[in-house]
Amino acid sequence: MRGNWQKPHNKRITMNTDSFFYLDKVRNIAFQLPGVTEGSCYGTPGFYAGKKLIARLRREGDILVVYSEEREIWMKKDPAVFYITDHYKNSLYMLIALPAVKPADLTKLITTAWLSRANKTLLKEWESKHGKS
Repeated sequence: MRGNWQKPHNKRITMNTDSFFYLDKVRNIAFQLPGVTEGSCYGTPGFYAGKKLIARLRREGDILVVYSEEREIWMKKDPAVFYITDHYKNSLYMLIALPAVKPADLTKLITTAWLSRANKTLLKEWESKHGKS
């Protein structure tokens, strides 16, 4: 586990039953990828490829922040599910409404984030099992 274990901005982080359900869904996808670790990111669970963040649960517990170089495409596809706030405007992260996202889309986004952020060693391990991406 890594990361900043302090609560951001002195706001209390609470996880309800739904939050644990969504966290479990994200974990089940993320931990299928080589070398993924879980740590704290702004006081919430984050998932890393090496030292690079691929996704993290937001404080609300039902929103995932995910790295996406194709976020504009996803946001046009379904803006109620895939969106950004002003905070993410100048980054390559987008928000996903976990209650509304299709499981196949969530898997694809987490996997694509991992493929974009993983180091060469992890990518070689992936390619040995799945072929070149």
